[in-house]
Amino acid sequence: MGEGAANPVITLTTDFGLADPYVAAMKGVILALNPRAVIVDVSHEVRPQRLLQAAFITQSAWPFFPGDAVHVAVVDPGVGTERRALALVTPRGRFLGPDNGVLSAALPDEARPPPDQGLALVPLPAGYRAFAITNRRLLREPVSATFHGRDVFAPAAAHLSLGLRPEELGEPVEAMLTFPPLRARRDPDGVLRAQVVHIDRFGNVVTDVRAEDLPEGPFTVELAGQLVPGPVRTYAEATGLAALVGSSGYLEVALPNGSAGEALGVDIGDAVVVRAGR
Repeated sequence: MGEGAANPVITLTTDFGLADPYVAAMKGVILALNPRAVIVDVSHEVRPQRLLQAAFITQSAWPFFPGDAVHVAVVDPGVGTERRALALVTPRGRFLGPDNGVLSAALPDEARPPPDQGLALVPLPAGYRAFAITNRRLLREPVSATFHGRDVFAPAAAHLSLGLRPEELGEPVEAMLTFPPLRARRDPDGVLRAQVVHIDRFGNVVTDVRAEDLPEGPFTVELAGQLVPGPVRTYAEATGLAALVGSSGYLEVALPNGSAGEALGVDIGDAVVVRAGR
């Protein structure tokens, strides 16, 4: 085992919420193994089992961390089944999570499947390595069939932060399940077909329409049977439901002094259509 960073960073993204002891248990396991670890909560408010939302939240945060950080994402409806637990080593960080698409954001767009393919097994690109986390000596025993966040991913993250070589976690993996890039599909007539990927605590509805894909000039967003005009530059410019590009670089629908999510009654995965003009 090598020597880890002086104050290693471990990030956590889960759908556990904070009402139960699950997040604290994960942190306890990490700190018991590495008291110097700096644990950063990215979010524990991913909607239960919403893998695409978890991938978006991870994508929105990990690029701002040091390149030696360990990122743990646990949204795991298949916990306890034959699905693999993975450690993905990239040029800009290490990522731990179930092999169910939640780690998609760690791969470059060109390595991910096309939009019409959906979740698919893809080979790892050059410069990326992955390992199945199977070395029982490094896990918390007995491993619960329902809480791999505590018993598999937390100890594996702690060991990596202490300098463990990733290959000591288990056998190498050549491919992983991955979602297509978060990007709207464009019809031949220029209409963008998109979906809701996140609703933040302010009620802003975030879509997978990237800023660079938006029409030039005015456009209209169709969502939940309503037509929303765009763009505005800031939240304060809007007088009602309005569309703008948020800090993540994706199109959002917002409602000043209110919740667009509640006003529209939308959910993660709902369809979004963007057309040029009003």
